[in-house]
Amino acid sequence: MKNVTDSFLSWGYWPSAGSFGFNTDILSTNLINLSVVLGVLIFFGKGVLSDLLDNRKQRILNTIRNSEELRGGAIEQLEKVRARLRKVQMEADQFRVNGYSEIEKERLNLINSSYKTLEQLENYKNETIQFEQQRVINQVRQRVFQQVLRGALGTLNSCLNSELHLRTISANINMLGSIKEK
Repeated sequence: MKNVTDSFLSWGYWPSAGSFGFNTDILSTNLINLSVVLGVLIFFGKGVLSDLLDNRKQRILNTIRNSEELRGGAIEQLEKVRARLRKVQMEADQFRVNGYSEIEKERLNLINSSYKTLEQLENYKNETIQFEQQRVINQVRQRVFQQVLRGALGTLNSCLNSELHLRTISANINMLGSIKEK
């Protein structure tokens, strides 16, 4: 097979056309081909490549510019949020202080109200005790009076006979008659 390729690519079979010809040396051929391809690419692709690079550069610059604008907006929003946070913290501190003072006021009001309620309950208790004492005293007086009256009636009934009884009634009638006349 080597003979076929050698004969196909040999100098004798192909006529030379000046300096143009096939080079069978692979190492030197690749370098020449690469340099020709690179030269053609550089010559024809130089404009396209510079346009691509310019477009890429513009996109990068636009991205940087947009990032800077977003960063500025973010910093501005951060400052607004920080100011709002400070305001809310001051309001929270104020509410906390007011809350503590309100709690203290409510506690004092509750204590005062409790003392007043206790005083009223103490007064009601004392009034109830006095009322019950007076009621018991009245009941005792009434029972004592009833017992004394029963005893007196019993003594009168046992001591009085009919004649004495009639005289007492007549004397009382006379006293009432004389009171009427006056």
